[in-house]
Amino acid sequence: MGIAENINGLRSRIAQAARRSGRDPGEITLVAVSKTVGLEAVREAMAAGLNHFGENRVQELKFKKGHFPEAHWHMIGRLQTNKVKDVVGETVLIHSLDRWALAEELERRGANLEIEVPALLQVSLAGEEQKAGVLAADIEPFLKSAGQFKRLKIMGLMTMAPLSEDSEKSRPIFKELHEIYRCYKSRTYHNVDMKHLSMGMSQDFEIAIEEGATIIRVGTALFGE
Repeated sequence: MGIAENINGLRSRIAQAARRSGRDPGEITLVAVSKTVGLEAVREAMAAGLNHFGENRVQELKFKKGHFPEAHWHMIGRLQTNKVKDVVGETVLIHSLDRWALAEELERRGANLEIEVPALLQVSLAGEEQKAGVLAADIEPFLKSAGQFKRLKIMGLMTMAPLSEDSEKSRPIFKELHEIYRCYKSRTYHNVDMKHLSMGMSQDFEIAIEEGATIIRVGTALFGE
């Protein structure tokens, strides 16, 4: 199947997963992970109606945005502090705020450019040491401390479940993050707007939707291997 057919199939699966959990499919944003494909694939996806794209690498993000500035670009990969200057102002959302030093650098760059910097706090729940993210116990201190910033705005939470052929293994992690998300969404913190919950990829996005995701990040199921 081509990209347009894949998109139609994804939309159908998204709608079904949303309805199973009593949700409106319109609440869910599909971010097309375009990190492994070229410009023509992005062009095809845009022609089929997608306008949110995610990149892991700063150089690729800037290159593709240069060709498609009308699309909404997301930074979904781990961000080094020395690359912040190349990302702030180029994205609608940074999904990978995983440490305090990065928060400070995002704030500094936003202040220099006099623009708001929207980001998601990446949370590590799977117990995998190689996975970036703050621990659940550190979320509230992080949100409270973020009140000192004037440009960085935390717009929600993000997590990654361990890769598995059994998508159900992701459910406990997604369920836990949704509970955490609901908890902090009900509280008020300066410079925090718990609007987004980014979780779920090609292998488990339906589970993520059932457990409350508002953003899913899909590459392989959209563009192929």
